[in-house]
Amino acid sequence: MQTGVVMEETKPVPRVGLVLFVLKGTSVLLGRGRHCSIGDSTFAPPGGHLEFGESFEECGVRELKEETGLEMGKADYLTATNNLFLEEPKPAHYVTIFLRAVLADPDQVPQNREPNKCDGWDWYDWDKLPQPLFWPLEKMVRSGFNPFPSQSHQLDSC
Repeated sequence: MQTGVVMEETKPVPRVGLVLFVLKGTSVLLGRGRHCSIGDSTFAPPGGHLEFGESFEECGVRELKEETGLEMGKADYLTATNNLFLEEPKPAHYVTIFLRAVLADPDQVPQNREPNKCDGWDWYDWDKLPQPLFWPLEKMVRSGFNPFPSQSHQLDSC
């Protein structure tokens, strides 16, 4: 170590995640058995990290295509959450943006484009969600959150 150089400890910083509630009828798209350090072996919607310079919608389009091969149609901002994952093997802090989206073509079929991260994708009725859910999603569901638009604010193709 050089004389006079002070090594500063690197502190973890919050990251920005984006999650898509892709809707089809009364169902939502969820990945089965996620394989990652946060939320391992849970059901979760598609999503990922916001990259530098991306809009929320651009991130959603990119992540949905990368993970499922699906083309996103219209999307709306829903909410944001502040999540601390202190019990994980590698603790993390995420500010997560949630979007509601529909597919550009409702007849598209999801593909598992990242089999090392997920066991596959399927549509699940919102009132009969599989278990275990990724804990931020579980917390939202238990609080009464519903990603479906009200009658006065319908998305096209929903």
